[in-house]
Amino acid sequence: MASTDFRTRCLHSLVKVFADEELAAQAYARGTSLGNEAFSFQVAYRSEWLRRGIRAEADSPVADRISLRSVGLVPSDFPARDDHDDDILRTAPGLYPDPLLPLDGIDGLHAPPNQWRSVWVTVDPGERPLPAGVYPIRIGFFSEEGEALGDAAFELEVIPALLPEQKLLHYEWLHFDCLATYYRVPVFSERHWELLENYVREAVRYGINTFLTPIVTPPLDTAIGGERPTVQLVDIEKAGDGYRFGFDKLQRWVDLCNRCGASRFEFSHLFTQWGAKHAPKIIAKENGVEKRIFGWETDATGEEYRTFLDRFLPELNRFIRENGLERRSIFHVSDEPEPHDFEAYRQAKEIIARHLEGYPIMDALSDYQFYETGLVERPIPSSDHIGPFLDNEVPDLWTYYCNAQQRKVANRMFSMPSRRGRVIGLQLYKFGLAGFAHWGYNFWYTRYATRPIDPYRVTDAGMGFPSGDSHLVYPGEDGHPVGSIRLETLREALQDLRALQLYESFAGKEAAVALLEDGLEQPITFADYPRDDEWFLSFRERLNRGLLQWVAPKQ
Repeated sequence: MASTDFRTRCLHSLVKVFADEELAAQAYARGTSLGNEAFSFQVAYRSEWLRRGIRAEADSPVADRISLRSVGLVPSDFPARDDHDDDILRTAPGLYPDPLLPLDGIDGLHAPPNQWRSVWVTVDPGERPLPAGVYPIRIGFFSEEGEALGDAAFELEVIPALLPEQKLLHYEWLHFDCLATYYRVPVFSERHWELLENYVREAVRYGINTFLTPIVTPPLDTAIGGERPTVQLVDIEKAGDGYRFGFDKLQRWVDLCNRCGASRFEFSHLFTQWGAKHAPKIIAKENGVEKRIFGWETDATGEEYRTFLDRFLPELNRFIRENGLERRSIFHVSDEPEPHDFEAYRQAKEIIARHLEGYPIMDALSDYQFYETGLVERPIPSSDHIGPFLDNEVPDLWTYYCNAQQRKVANRMFSMPSRRGRVIGLQLYKFGLAGFAHWGYNFWYTRYATRPIDPYRVTDAGMGFPSGDSHLVYPGEDGHPVGSIRLETLREALQDLRALQLYESFAGKEAAVALLEDGLEQPITFADYPRDDEWFLSFRERLNRGLLQWVAPKQ
């Protein structure tokens, strides 16, 4: 018999359960998914008095596909910028739900008195799609002594259809140095390589398929004059005016990514961020001693660095061809140049472009002038500046958001409702974008990488960015990433996109967009979209039922 002081409630995945407020969300006890789609829901629980060591268990015919995780609370001193809009949950500093922590078989769950907490339930078919059918799921809660405290019942209907393979290219920058720093291991030690593989493999599971490849230490989020730890994959030896290049570590990285299912390699920027004025930090061995040969003191267009690139890029190109990566490689000049950087960017690009013919050279930027003049053929505009690029039908278009995109558009800060992170999938689908970019898979430093942080305690990069911008995953004690609500929402967004593509394969793009926007007063754009959770749930249900009409006759 369940305990009368212990309460449970099934919730959908878009709800954020705060410990310091009453739970207003209504119960959600039934959902639908496709056979190879990961599906998540939550079970919120509350006790009138302190209970420690609670055990949660899943009872279901698909129990072997179910994972249970505790929704952890982490502090946010900086939940939102001053220019945020009204589509936000709260702005006060405090504890926010985000990390999805593995259930501890020793300590179990805890229930502080009169606080709502939550267990995250994921049904993940993995490589073995679930057969069509209706699957009951019961989540039971038990005391340390084995007493049944309560349970919650959910029903998942699996539609007899499969998501198509993801076409969208998506990167979240994996910061090699943050792994080495947090886990206190030498860069490119055997343990570091193990960590890299763990984090790449998990990223691929969640639809992140394009990986920053540091042929030199990436000149990103670094204070002017400062340095980040060296993570250069190419060994360089300088002898007089000549250079020799070793690609063994780069080969190991490519093999690792291929083993994990990666799609593309984006080679790190060859000029500094925000202007392309300097060379990145580059280490070489000279007379048997490793030293920095280029960096902040190096003029980006100076003869010495130009000569280096003239020697290096042909050798890199040879490596790419030998590994069959010609169609899987992306290059960058400089991240986020502004209009006043136009001439510096032009000069920098001219240096490398003649060596990189046939490869996409892409950069995050927001000024249409860079594309209009032909300087950047493959722009990545921010989602709040994408209008002119869409209006002019720029082919193979990507977009991105980061901490600056606080008004109207999609984003994933702690303080925002989860649907604001999920809508990006619908927008990417409707406008036919080729890729989506973000900088923060695991940036566990303060702003400008001036010092390391514990991401469980500092979630805003030391007041650098609103909580939720700088990392999607947390470091696990076992060397594997700990996921987050925001990472799950990202996967749901990408699954929505793929489900719409499946519907399009049956009915066409026009019909898919009509289904998406059915009943809306205005069409979906990057700034205008439904602002309530119920719409997202009903849309996905409507889409799944629409798919069922196409696939059912074939069964």
